[in-house]
Amino acid sequence: MVGAAAERAGFICYTILGGAMFITFEGIEGCGKTTQIHRLAAALVAAGRKLVKTREPGGSPVGSQIRRILLADEYPLSPAAELFLYGAERAEHVEKIIRPALARGEWVLCDRYGDATRAYQAFGRGLSRESVEAVHSMATGGLEPDLTFYLRVPVELALARARRRNEEGPKGEGRFEAEAMAFHERVAGGYEALTAEFPGRILPVDATGTPDAVAARIFSALEERLGR
Repeated sequence: MVGAAAERAGFICYTILGGAMFITFEGIEGCGKTTQIHRLAAALVAAGRKLVKTREPGGSPVGSQIRRILLADEYPLSPAAELFLYGAERAEHVEKIIRPALARGEWVLCDRYGDATRAYQAFGRGLSRESVEAVHSMATGGLEPDLTFYLRVPVELALARARRRNEEGPKGEGRFEAEAMAFHERVAGGYEALTAEFPGRILPVDATGTPDAVAARIFSALEERLGR
């Protein structure tokens, strides 16, 4: 897959030779974001593109410490405390990792960013959108992605994947997976609303099927967007 993807990535790199690009991947738990970021990153690097692959929470040294609090199921957090912790993590991430990489002319591929806060804390937790946007704006200085891939997966399927992953992998990051189905449905509805709100930036991708099939859809969507 990487060989074929690298050939297509060569077209992408040629299309915007020398330009930095900030791309985020979004979706509910278990939608396959991490897998698809790895695939796109590998293809772009093979095609000669310099990039930074990162994540939220946990993309900076301070963020790694905050991640332990945010995702550990041993720490019950109020919605407001959760929002402020994400804001603190993002402020460090943007200042120490994302902006410097973009200034160097590199691509940044990020697993979650501001849309996750909108979907989880506003739509999922019920915090006001104004509060969420205020914290996000202060943390980022207004930096938004050039492009966002929203990986669409039915809630039941995605949540089953996420819970199985947590059972088989390292323990201690299952706080969101433990939430009720109604919470995840609100988050998914939030992502759908954001896709309608930001059609020029957020590209929905069918994330069902094999990882190869999903990766092919992402490359096609990226080629189409850059070809415009």
